Formats: sequence, structure tokens, C-alpha cells
Amino acid sequence: MTEADFARWAAQWRTPPAPIVPVPAVNVIASGGTLRGARVLIGVPGHGWRDGMRADAVVKQGARTMVPVLAESEWYRAERDRTEVAAALVPIERVWVETIHTAALETSTAASGAPALVSLDGPPHRPAVAAEGVAQLTGRRMVHTGEDGETRGLRAVTEAHEGEDGMPWVRVVAEADWYAWAATGKAPATRALPVSELWLE
Repeated sequence: MTEADFARWAAQWRTPPAPIVPVPAVNVIASGGTLRGARVLIGVPGHGWRDGMRADAVVKQGARTMVPVLAESEWYRAERDRTEVAAALVPIERVWVETIHTAALETSTAASGAPALVSLDGPPHRPAVAAEGVAQLTGRRMVHTGEDGETRGLRAVTEAHEGEDGMPWVRVVAEADWYAWAATGKAPATRALPVSELWLE
């Protein structure tokens, strides 16, 4: 058994990172939470969902509670440059907060091995998927599971490639640096991680 074969065999026993479970923003506020900076999805049940968004603190407009929502790139630009950016005001009932769910989730699959169909009543749960064997990783949200636990907030900047040890590796960058790269054109510092320790979030 080669080292690569052993790594693939060992990888199947890895515990995946906690899944992303969307929670209605109304529930987050009711339980005393805050939305500022939270990664959110917006949409209408039965119609569809938009991800890649960040929320700001809720705004009251008469009897309505609205959530300022903006694209993640704009969120990071506002935080980096300490500037005001325009945000869409979305009714709180149409906003779900991405939360890290620590309890085990039941993930059923159809007889064909394909994922089971989901309800359109709310955004679906998103379990992590092992990065090994997945094509088109560049730009995807990643989770690193190493000896120090889970590290989130990463983006892949390369596809899997052969490292010096002959094993597949992927270079990643912190998400804030990923967006700064687009805004400034200045390439950020990256680091290489073994594909066997990476998951698509």
C-alpha cells in the first residue's frame, strides 16, 4: 500500500465538519442573537434562495422589521475600507442565518445514491463534502479539519495538485483576503493544505 493509498483509506474514517443549517433570522433575533456580520441566505419559500450574502443590524420601519443585506464582497469592502455601502432592505421573514449545527443530521439518499429531494419551505441543510476527488475547487468555500480542529472562512485558490510528498494539495486563502484580492488586485499570501484534510463547506 502506497502512502497515497493509505491516506485515501484513512480519509474515509474522518469525521466531517459540522454542517451548515439555515435558521430563520426571526428565531435568531428572538433568542437574543444579532445579525450584524452573519452569513445569510435570502429568498421566498417555494421560489428560491440567494446565498453569498451578509447581514447588518436590523432596522425598524414602522411595524416591519427589515434586515440590511449585501453581497459578501461588499461586506468585506465596507469592513476593510471602513466605508458605507448600499444594502438592500429585506423583510426579516425572508432572511435565514447560516449556522454551524453541532448535532448529527440525518442525510438520506435516494436508491440511486443521489441526494434526497428537499423541501422548498426553507433553504436546505448543507453538509460538508470531502474535497478529495472533487473538481473545480477554485473559489469554493472550504473547511480545514486538522489536528487543531476545524478552520472555516477559507477559499480555495487552486485545484488539487501534486505536492512535494506526491500527495494532492490545495492552496487556500482567508476569505477576507480572497475578497481583498478582487478589490485591490494584490495577490494574498496563501498556504497549501492536504486535500485529505479539506471539505467543501
